[in-house]
Amino acid sequence: MQTSPVSQWLLAMPRPVKRALALLLDAFFCVLTVWLALYLRLEAWVGLEGVYLPAVLGSIALALPIFVRAGLYRTIFRHAGWHAMVILVGAMAVYSVLYAAVFTLISVPGIPRTVGIIQPLLLFVAVGGSRVVVRFFLGDLYRRMLKDSAVPGVLIYGAGSAGRQLASGLRKSREQRVVGFVDDDASLHGNTVDGLTVFSPDGLETVLAQHTVQQLLLAVPSLERSARNAILHKMRRHAVHVRTLPGMSALASGLASLKDLQELDIADILGRDAVAPDARLLNQNIRGKVVLVTGAGGSIGSELCRQVMKCAPARLLLVDINEFALYQIHQELSAAQALLAPEQRPELIALLASVQNERRMDDILGAWRPHTFYHAAAYKHVPLVEHNPAEGLRNNVWGTLICAKVAARHGVQSFVLVSTDKAVRPTNIMGASKRLAELVIQACADAAQTAAQTDASEGPLTCFSIVRFGNVLGSSGSVVPLFRQQIERGGPITLTHAEVTRYFMTIPEASELVIQAGAMASGGEVFVLDMGAPVRIYDLAVRMVELSGLRVRAAQTGHGQIEIQVTGMRPGEKLYEELLIGDDPHPTELTRVMKARERFLPWPELQAELAGLDAALQAADLRAARAQLERLTGYTPEGAVVDWVEGARSEKQQGLVASVG
Repeated sequence: MQTSPVSQWLLAMPRPVKRALALLLDAFFCVLTVWLALYLRLEAWVGLEGVYLPAVLGSIALALPIFVRAGLYRTIFRHAGWHAMVILVGAMAVYSVLYAAVFTLISVPGIPRTVGIIQPLLLFVAVGGSRVVVRFFLGDLYRRMLKDSAVPGVLIYGAGSAGRQLASGLRKSREQRVVGFVDDDASLHGNTVDGLTVFSPDGLETVLAQHTVQQLLLAVPSLERSARNAILHKMRRHAVHVRTLPGMSALASGLASLKDLQELDIADILGRDAVAPDARLLNQNIRGKVVLVTGAGGSIGSELCRQVMKCAPARLLLVDINEFALYQIHQELSAAQALLAPEQRPELIALLASVQNERRMDDILGAWRPHTFYHAAAYKHVPLVEHNPAEGLRNNVWGTLICAKVAARHGVQSFVLVSTDKAVRPTNIMGASKRLAELVIQACADAAQTAAQTDASEGPLTCFSIVRFGNVLGSSGSVVPLFRQQIERGGPITLTHAEVTRYFMTIPEASELVIQAGAMASGGEVFVLDMGAPVRIYDLAVRMVELSGLRVRAAQTGHGQIEIQVTGMRPGEKLYEELLIGDDPHPTELTRVMKARERFLPWPELQAELAGLDAALQAADLRAARAQLERLTGYTPEGAVVDWVEGARSEKQQGLVASVG
């Protein structure tokens, strides 16, 4: 229910003005009741002039001083109760005695004596009735306004159809108080749309302060990314939490509630445009074919599966060693599958398997003979792999080798390895393991091409390629979900270094690139995305805090709600990441996607190196393994080996030596 402008104006008046208004109203009642008393006595309407004027002036002269003296105007009318009514009865009693004494007992020529009795009764009804009306009308209205003011206030950016639908839904849900619209269209400023005022973005600071707005909801779904980013940049100056439009299904149902409202899209926080996909390349290796994805339950693997589903494969094989993650993605895709047309529904098969288990992978490929293989299974968390290097190498290197061998054995047409920018001049075990996995795929591609040239192949050859990209926003290892959790807890946000910079892309963007790269590949390429300038993680954290309606706490003044703490660099972490090892990238048919042919070892040489590395790992000689990684991948460690098991074993040995000594 919307309060009228007059009601709001009355409630917003200063207290002295309200008292003066009450005095004028009571003076009016004095005049009105004298007129009515004369009519009741004379049974005719008469003018309040001449002989009748003393009755009016006498009423005002007696009533107002008595009411003031009794404290009638110190009472807040909308809170008036029995106590206020007792005061009014007492004041009216005094007034009635005095007025009747003058105009009934003493008498005034020309004025009927009965007016001295009738008028006080009418005045009591009028004054008392006015207090009752104000008590129940403005009092209830005031309480409702107080209740509404306790509901979080929101502004909706965009007065178009989407904004109006959102406002209608929020009004029905009563979970938020819609204050008005904000729009860039100057012709709408100051006007109302669906009963809500449209404000200018330039006056937003005043609106936020006056209406205690906590959130601003973006309702501009068709706006281009650059214009959207410009709006977000302006909003960062204001202490308001920016959220985005819920799904159109919620709006279509006519009811949008708090649970439908979403945090800003990761791409909004990042502030960069995604690379538009090529539909032909997306479908080339998928539509109507059998597709296999390893690491299907992971952040990249699961998004790959979602993108593959859109391209209508004949069958999608989901491979993962994590039972719960595999169950989740299979349930999600099954629900999405039910919404597709029958001819577009792929067969979904969830397969528990480790990529290190060659026999299991061989059985899977032998049973379904996939055309396309996306290898996204990997250990990717830098600190975890740094402290468990042997397992990281086994999974990332030998897991990749096993998948590549099995894919070639069963005639997979396209094999794409998902890699990372940490493979470029690595400073940690995870990056070195991914670079070595790249070398494996490059060697396999070279062997396949050599076999094709010498006619040594016995069946269709596999096209091996690599996709290398920067950090993926929203993945399990991304800083964005971590920062969101820390902001929700009230901070602090933890950074390893104030100057750490990273390349970023969104998960859908990365997944689309993986699919398109496989379609463009001829064998052995490393595809990378021209991701523009790297992002400073500190700036990203500040942006997220400000778009949450908060401020970063200043070290000098202590002002602000969220503290940013620098915790120190983790083992193997780099300040800056790179995407290319060489300096000779080549353009592709896709805008902002490059490819490179980087140096690698032929398979016979790499096989011998892998055998040596395997022997070092079998002997638990991590120093020898690390030395070999340095030679093979350009790995440049910044400290000693930090393997937890070796550290515990060394401490135990030192303890034994000390006890013997």
